[in-house]
Amino acid sequence: MKLSPKSRAAAGLRIGIVAAKFNQSVTGKLLSSCLAGLSKHGVKDANIHVVRVPGAFEIPLAARTMAMTKRFDAVICLGAVIRGDTPHFDYICSAASRGIAQAALDAGVPIIFGVLTTETVAQAVERADPEKFDRGGDAAKSALDMVHVLRQIAAMASPADESGVTLLPKRVSRRHGR
Repeated sequence: MKLSPKSRAAAGLRIGIVAAKFNQSVTGKLLSSCLAGLSKHGVKDANIHVVRVPGAFEIPLAARTMAMTKRFDAVICLGAVIRGDTPHFDYICSAASRGIAQAALDAGVPIIFGVLTTETVAQAVERADPEKFDRGGDAAKSALDMVHVLRQIAAMASPADESGVTLLPKRVSRRHGR
């Protein structure tokens, strides 16, 4: 579904954002751009809740906790991990990405990975810049897209069969040659 600015479909959505404090000069830009993107698509400020965590390692727990409340239609994770001289970068990137993915699976709510993992500060600044890569704005759009995708899937689902398993309609499986 292509979202247009001020999309009525986004107007009533409730969005949680978890933003890391570490690398504030980058994460602050990601957050500002993400908020602007949500606003551009019609999400009201009152329906956006931002929490700040120390760093990228702490993002998954906060995101999972927010998502499990079922108060949010999506949760957006924003952070910046920049390679240094030690293997710390690899550990943090791995833990953050695995944790965010697991949080989404556990909660059944879209949790968007908006954590930059870059080699240099310059790369991180460029990706956070709304005039260049605009990864904060991209995260906002991904969240809205995923909410609508999951709603479309739920609308297609047929009632549960005798085993209690919810099935997709046969017309969907035939369309894909199965």
